[in-house]
Amino acid sequence: PGRAALIVSRILFAVAYLFVGCSVLIATLKNVVKGRIFDENFLMTVASIGAVCLGDWGEGVAVMLLYQLGELLQSIAVGSSRRSVSRLMELKSESATLLENGESRTVRPEELRVGNIVLIKAGERVPADGILLDERALLDTKSLTGESEPREAKREEEILSGCINAGGVFRLKIVRAYENSAVRKILDLVENSSAQKAAPEKFIAKFARYYTPAVCILAVLVAVAVPVLSGLVAGGGYAAYFRRWIQSALNFLVISCPCALVISVPLTYFSGVGCCARKGILVKGATYLDVAAKIRTVAFDKTGTLTEGRFSVSGTVPAAGCDSRKLLEVAAAAERGAAHPIAGAFEEISVAAAEAVTEIAGKGISARVGGQQALVGSAAFLAEEGVASEVFDSVWTQVCVALDGQYLGRVEIGDRLRPEAREAIGELRALGIERIVMLTGDGNTRAESIAAEAGISETYSGLLPDEKLERAQELRREGPLMYIGDGINDAPVMAAADCSVSMGTLGSAAAVEASDLVLVSDRLTAIPECIRIARRTRRIVAQNIAFSIAMKTVFLAFGAAGCLPLWLAVFGDVGVMLLAVLNSMRVRTGGKKDVRQRRNKAGA
Repeated sequence: PGRAALIVSRILFAVAYLFVGCSVLIATLKNVVKGRIFDENFLMTVASIGAVCLGDWGEGVAVMLLYQLGELLQSIAVGSSRRSVSRLMELKSESATLLENGESRTVRPEELRVGNIVLIKAGERVPADGILLDERALLDTKSLTGESEPREAKREEEILSGCINAGGVFRLKIVRAYENSAVRKILDLVENSSAQKAAPEKFIAKFARYYTPAVCILAVLVAVAVPVLSGLVAGGGYAAYFRRWIQSALNFLVISCPCALVISVPLTYFSGVGCCARKGILVKGATYLDVAAKIRTVAFDKTGTLTEGRFSVSGTVPAAGCDSRKLLEVAAAAERGAAHPIAGAFEEISVAAAEAVTEIAGKGISARVGGQQALVGSAAFLAEEGVASEVFDSVWTQVCVALDGQYLGRVEIGDRLRPEAREAIGELRALGIERIVMLTGDGNTRAESIAAEAGISETYSGLLPDEKLERAQELRREGPLMYIGDGINDAPVMAAADCSVSMGTLGSAAAVEASDLVLVSDRLTAIPECIRIARRTRRIVAQNIAFSIAMKTVFLAFGAAGCLPLWLAVFGDVGVMLLAVLNSMRVRTGGKKDVRQRRNKAGA
C-alpha cells in the first residue's frame, strides 16, 4: 500500500500496455492520417485509452491483450485457409529441360515457345501444355483433377501443365506458351477470384461502410446524452452518471466492431473457390460460385461434352464366313492416313499400311490390302463398285468393307458417351436439380440414343446455334440455368446462361473465354461436385451473417445498458469473429462428409 506502489504499478501497466498495444496504436495513427478512421484499430484504441483515463489501467491493458490474442487466433485460422489455396502454386514448375540442336539446357517455363521440345524426367512437373512424342507416359494428375489414380497418356495425346511424371522419361512438344497454359489459368483465376464479389460480399462491404460511423455516433450519444438525461430525471447532474455511461459507451464501441462479418464472408468464398480449384474446377469469381448454388436447370451440349468428342469403333457386324478381326484389319489398313474424321476411329488398331490408296470424297476409299483390292465406305459406294451389301438401320455411322468383290461386313463408328456421364447425371438428380436437358445440333435418332444412355429424358435435337440460344433462353425463364458445352457454337449460349461451364481440355478458346467455370480435366462428375461446394459455401456464409448479427445485437444491448465489463466486451467481439472464421473453414472439410453420404446413398 502507498503512493510508491501505485506509481510503480501504473508504470508497469503502461509498459505492458505499450508492449501489447503498440502495433494497434501505430495502425490507428496511420489510418487517421490517411482518412480511414472508423476501423477495429480505432475502436480498440479509443476503448483502451478511455479505460486508462477512467483509472482502470488493468482493464485498459486487458482490452489490448485480448484483442491481440484474438488477432493471433484469427491469423492462424485465416492463414490455414490461405495456405490450402497457396498450395496451388506448387502446380508451377520452376524449370524445364529444353532440347535444342541435339543439346539440352535448363530454362524457365516462361521462356518456352510453341513448337519447343522439352524432356520431362521422372518426378518432374510438366512445365507447359504439350503433345506426347513418345509411345506412353504415366502421369500423376491429382493436383489438377483431384483423382489419385495415375493416368496413362499415349503418343500425340495432349498433356496439361501441372501433371507430374510418375513413370520414365518422355519428350513433349509444346502446343501452348506458359502464359496460356492450364497452370497459369488456374493460378490467375484463383488469385483474381476476389475481383468478382458475390452478392453477400457486396452487402457486407456496404454494411461496414455505414455501420461503423453509425455506432460511433451512438456511442457518443450514450456517453454524453444519456448522463445528461439521467441527471435531469433523477437529479445529481451530469458528473454523477459520467463514469458509468462513459464505460457503457466504450463497451458499445468495442462490441460494435464488424470484423466477424468483414473477415469471414470473403474468406468463406475464397475457401470455396480454392476448394473447387483443388477438385479441377476453375471458378472465375465468387459471383459465379454464388450463382451455381442456386441452379435448378442444367443443359448439356452433346458432342465433346456428354460424348468423348472423337470417333471410335462402337461395334462390328461381320458377314457370314468373316470374323470381326479381319473386318477391322482391312478397314483400318485402308483408312490409315486418310484425311476425313472417321479415319481417326481406326488409329489404335495395329495393321500394316495399305498400298495404292485412293480416297473418293464423300464416298469412301479404294486400296490394295495384302495384295487384294479393298473397298471401304458407304453402302452406296460399294454398290457403285458392284458389291452388294445388307440393308441396315442404326444410329451409328456405318463403314462397309469389301475385299476382292466379297462383302466382309460393316464397322459401326460413333462418338461414345463419356464413361462418367451417367454417374454425373445421377448425382445432379440426387442434388435436386429439377430439369436436366440435352441441346444438340445432331440428328434426332442419334441424340435420343445418347440421351437415353446418359439417363437424360428431355432432348432437343437438330438445333442451329441461334435455335440453341433461343431454347436456352426459354429454359432460363423457368429458373437459373447452368449450361455445359465445349464448341465455338456454344459460346453465345454460355454468355446467355446464368452459369456456364466449359470443357478445359477439349473446349474451344471461345467457349473457355465465355464460360464462368472451366473443368480442367473434362470430368463431368466435377459439375455436381462444384454445385455441392457452392451450396456449402453459400450456406456457411448465411450462417456467419445470421450468427454475427444476432450476437452483435445481444452484446450491444448489454453493453449499452452497462451490464458488461470492458474486457468481456472485447472477449465477446473477438470470440464471435473467431467462431465465424472457424465456421468459414468448414468449406474445405465438408467434402469428405458429402462423399461418405453419397456413397451411403449409392449403397442403399
